[in-house]
Amino acid sequence: MASNEFRIEHDFLGDREVPADAYYGVQTLRGKENFHITGMPISREPYFVKAFGYVKKAAAMANRDLGVLDGKIADAIIRACDRVIAGELLDQFMTDFIQGGAGTSTNMNANEVITNLALEILGHKKGEYQYVNPNDHVNFGQSTNDVYPTAFHLGLILRLESYMEVLRQLQQAFFAKAREFDKVLKMGRTHLQDAVPMSLGAEFHGWGTTIGEEVEHISDIRKMLQCVNLGATAIGTTVTAAPGYPALATKHLSDITGIKFSLAEDLIEATSDTGDYVLLSGVIKHTAVKLTKICNDLRMLASGPRCGLNEINLPQMQPGSSIMPGKVNPVILEVVNQTSFLVIGLDVTVTLAASAGQLQLNVMEPVITFALFASIATMERAVNSLRVNCVEGITANAERTRDMVLNSLGIVTLLKPSLGYKECAELAREGYETGKSLHDIVVNERKLLSQQKWDEIFSFENLINPKFEL
Repeated sequence: MASNEFRIEHDFLGDREVPADAYYGVQTLRGKENFHITGMPISREPYFVKAFGYVKKAAAMANRDLGVLDGKIADAIIRACDRVIAGELLDQFMTDFIQGGAGTSTNMNANEVITNLALEILGHKKGEYQYVNPNDHVNFGQSTNDVYPTAFHLGLILRLESYMEVLRQLQQAFFAKAREFDKVLKMGRTHLQDAVPMSLGAEFHGWGTTIGEEVEHISDIRKMLQCVNLGATAIGTTVTAAPGYPALATKHLSDITGIKFSLAEDLIEATSDTGDYVLLSGVIKHTAVKLTKICNDLRMLASGPRCGLNEINLPQMQPGSSIMPGKVNPVILEVVNQTSFLVIGLDVTVTLAASAGQLQLNVMEPVITFALFASIATMERAVNSLRVNCVEGITANAERTRDMVLNSLGIVTLLKPSLGYKECAELAREGYETGKSLHDIVVNERKLLSQQKWDEIFSFENLINPKFEL
């Protein structure tokens, strides 16, 4: 490149050439070169970048109001932040998620982009930091150690809203199937053995209920993230921040986001603590574990089709084998399982990183950021695929499930109140050994019940909502 395609920027380590049209600067460039780890820049999570825009805007507003930042400069910074919040220049946020320095490279990436936007707003050229400076103006009264976690909290809050919505949609899809399958009789199972009858609708309703519980758990943790350490600066002593800045910056952040943030009571503790991330990761893992169980159940219920349970039919998404013609596999359920396993592993990463904090700071927060955003993003896509590509298209094999119930020995449990456990056990054993149906043994051979009484006990309504009768 010709020299006019670069500008020279300087930090205390020396001079570097930065592309002339770049809004990032020398410290972003160093961060990009030093930390090529995941290959995924922070721009892959737009909510995180937007959150930095909000935090830097709140800081500039507070410093302007306190009279420690020139009003003209502050207003240019605020306008620049608005463009970041709007999603502009996303490609300029190029530092890798995982980095040394507790997120300093990412904070400086935001500072430099916002600075160069502000310079242009004021009629200056990129890199003319004598007019607006990344450290002295955009980062005034701040540290990576309060800005990064505050932006992380906000980014998670914004990100979790869309994740919660796809979970709600999955819950409603299960409830819709519950209504559709309300009159489909099937056998419930424990230990993979026939237990007692139920409706297929009740099974699907249970899955909807359990997903709804996860939405509530996430909502609770999301509220905890509204407590931030903005203004704590380096370790929580508020060094370099103007008097009144922490509370005022937090108030501005609340006002411009519409989210009620509160300032941590103990900024020393809040600056080094990463416990909220562990709780959130645990909840996401909790959902992954539940989804794994649901997907395993669906795969089992759809197994066969001729040599398995074959109680339900899954949408056919693609040919399942390169060698076996006509075979179709439950690929959506399999990919959701694999996503869940990934999330469970990422939870271990969060746990280890959170435990690695030392004294007044946890420098491992960048890998926590990567793990949580990756967990939420992959789970959101997996949950959405589960709903659209699988659950909504499931159909029931009602005749088969009914026949399995009536031919099962598990229904003997309904006779226990009238015949007693011992005799019911003998009936089940005889059926198992001879292959006879329970109906033949009870009604036709032993004449323990009349046909009318049998029909009452084994009516559809009594099978799925049994009434106690002697």
